[in-house]
Amino acid sequence: MSFSQTFTSEDISRLRREVAEHAIGCGLHGVRLDDFVLAVHESVVNAVEHAGGIGHLRLWTADGAIRAEISDGGAGIPEPYVDGDKQASGNASTGRGLYLMRRLCDTADLRTGPEGTSVLLTMRLPPAAGLPVRRGMRRIRVAAPGDGRSGCFTA
Repeated sequence: MSFSQTFTSEDISRLRREVAEHAIGCGLHGVRLDDFVLAVHESVVNAVEHAGGIGHLRLWTADGAIRAEISDGGAGIPEPYVDGDKQASGNASTGRGLYLMRRLCDTADLRTGPEGTSVLLTMRLPPAAGLPVRRGMRRIRVAAPGDGRSGCFTA
């Protein structure tokens, strides 16, 4: 499953629905679905509001995860905002986007500079329905040739 689209402010609501539909189709559900959709939405809104009104979203699955890359051609994120580990004050009208993305997704990677910004959001998908879920490590016995005592252990 993959999806790629350039967007403007006129596309934000429709894009949010499409991201949700794709994520549901990949097996994401519940709070994790809501968190992923909100994180992608925040990144899309940031591109529109702070990077010239246009961006590009690419959505795909790989290695048991759904990933969204949101990129723009803006001037980059100002240094004080790049860290994104500090929550904006309750009175602030902006500054929550990067903080939320990092808290809502399993990983949120950011590359920014004078030629633009790229945000990569990743959320692990639940195991496929009907497949056994492996819990913990299995015990195995390994033996090596020898006197019967050396080289034999259980893990």
